[in-house]
Amino acid sequence: MTTKMTTALPAATLSAAPVAAQTVAFEITSTESFAEGQDFGAGPYLRIAGIARGELDPANPRNAIIADLALAPRNAAGRVEYATEVVILRPADPARANGRLLYDVTNRGRKMVFAAVYEGHRASPAEQNAMRGAAAAGNAIPLRSGTAIVWSGWDPEAPRANDGLRIEIPMLPGVTGMVRDEFVFGTRINPADRPAAPLSYPVADTDPARARLTVRRTRGAAPQPVGAWEYAGPRAIRLLPEGTRFEAGSIYEFTYPAGGARPLGIGFAATRDLVSFLRHAEADAAGRPSPLAGMLPRHAFAIGISQAGRYLRHHIDLGMNADTAGRRVFDGVLSHIAGAGRVFINERFGQPDRTATWHEDFAFPEVWFPMAAAPATDPISGRSDGLLRDATTDPLLMEVNTSTEYWQKGASLIHTNPDGTRDLPAPQNARQYLVAGTKHGGRSGATTERGNAFHPNNPHSASPLLRALQAAMEEWVERGVAPPESRVPRLADGTLVPGEAAIASFPAVPGILLPRFVTPIAPVADWVAGIRGPEEAWRPLVPAVDADGNELGGVRLPDIAVPRGTYTGWNLYAAEGLQGELCDREGSFLVFAPDAATRQASGDPRPSLAERYATPAAYVAAVRAAAEALVAKRLLLAEDVTSFVAQAESLH
Repeated sequence: MTTKMTTALPAATLSAAPVAAQTVAFEITSTESFAEGQDFGAGPYLRIAGIARGELDPANPRNAIIADLALAPRNAAGRVEYATEVVILRPADPARANGRLLYDVTNRGRKMVFAAVYEGHRASPAEQNAMRGAAAAGNAIPLRSGTAIVWSGWDPEAPRANDGLRIEIPMLPGVTGMVRDEFVFGTRINPADRPAAPLSYPVADTDPARARLTVRRTRGAAPQPVGAWEYAGPRAIRLLPEGTRFEAGSIYEFTYPAGGARPLGIGFAATRDLVSFLRHAEADAAGRPSPLAGMLPRHAFAIGISQAGRYLRHHIDLGMNADTAGRRVFDGVLSHIAGAGRVFINERFGQPDRTATWHEDFAFPEVWFPMAAAPATDPISGRSDGLLRDATTDPLLMEVNTSTEYWQKGASLIHTNPDGTRDLPAPQNARQYLVAGTKHGGRSGATTERGNAFHPNNPHSASPLLRALQAAMEEWVERGVAPPESRVPRLADGTLVPGEAAIASFPAVPGILLPRFVTPIAPVADWVAGIRGPEEAWRPLVPAVDADGNELGGVRLPDIAVPRGTYTGWNLYAAEGLQGELCDREGSFLVFAPDAATRQASGDPRPSLAERYATPAAYVAAVRAAAEALVAKRLLLAEDVTSFVAQAESLH
């Protein structure tokens, strides 16, 4: 049965003139037809690019939370200036707009929502981020009804590749300090043959005696000094003799005196003020029309994937969901694969590109109390708090995670107390969901290619659930229709367990290499020294598994409800000396044997495909039934049933 909240969120107050938002100028640099004028259902769309220029008053209490803002250079009015790059897709005909603004938080400069949620993965990375052609829009669900899509820069160091978006933030004059960088080559972004290691900040003193380089093969090993190195410019180092390569997979740490610090937290204010401007102002302070003039949105939604999801959790915690006039910025926020984390940005010499796992970036700040939307008490500080604490400006919040975030990112801490002994009920304005059996980057188009991993990779996609939840979020905000209840593993029903219990209960699949533990979650006491706080205080837990090794809690999409193998949110490195180390944010897919004879010959305890599904038609029917059951619960869109059934039919 469809349930109703007492009221929907009120629509934005419309204004025909500039308002108190601190975006003082919006300069449109280009306007072009999107996808050659294709009509997705609400008429053709325009692609508008521009620069939003803002000013921040350091004395304003709503800006005071920004670290080092008071030290930044100011203009004649005593304000700190910034400029952020913006791209907008909007209906060419304002009358076809549906009153929604969807802000897709960029991830390292990249536009994410269409590739991760709306089947835009078939476009190349360059096409996805350029966002000019129909392929990049995938199934274009938001464009069918007239939603305006907005992207902007918030990180001044975001990669420029493929039209990456940045923000211009002033440097802090005369500020220097010690910085620690960490490099692992051949895993994430640094290719194994890269000749030099990039530094996050320019070196302030090139005397090698003031710097230190160490290496270790695994996280648990002791760092060993590396003496033969030199600076390769102001923002790089290389090993000596020249041409020596960094060892792939090993952990290098470099501590050095740096300059070039910026008040990076300005990125949060830039997002806040841009969205407020687009919602409330028909023109900027100079009278230039807003790119959404004549179609001011009634409601604003935000979605963030991975780093961008952590950004949104941080945005809420800092109080940035209230603009400078005290109005709500985002009515609805969907954070995906953020775990319990935020971003390392609102600190001097922050490094927002860091993402902590067991093997990489382990001792960089990512998790701060409070972790959960609901109030809880921190056993370390004794403080009681929750992310949602202001009913007048908090958004309606959905947090979606995969299995990987439970194993590597402390996701259980968003719905238990910090010591992992008690379930926390979600507040009325929040929901949490686990996409069972899915890895961190699980999306349409994922394959079983191993990459650096020991096991075949997990191809399961979270995208179908995200599409349904975004639709439910729109109904929640606009009409007060409550979304599906939270679907996460719980202590109360035994579906949330310590890591050692999940490992011990995993089936003895032939050739399996199991993780040794869950990545511990702790505050970071000194990130330059790499010192973490007490790890026993915060206790991350993981989903329990069934006899096949598939997860019991959360939302079981058809691939998990009607499985053809075991899907996990963890994998292990394959490289010599790294086996047993959790492999970044990867997952595993362990296929079932085709028949009983093959299963028995290998010693696999899991029933074979033939033992599970008597005929191909029986398998297809089971997939259809699982998909239709999810539609009835509003956890899958009706149009996605066809896709699951077609995929099932294609396997025979």
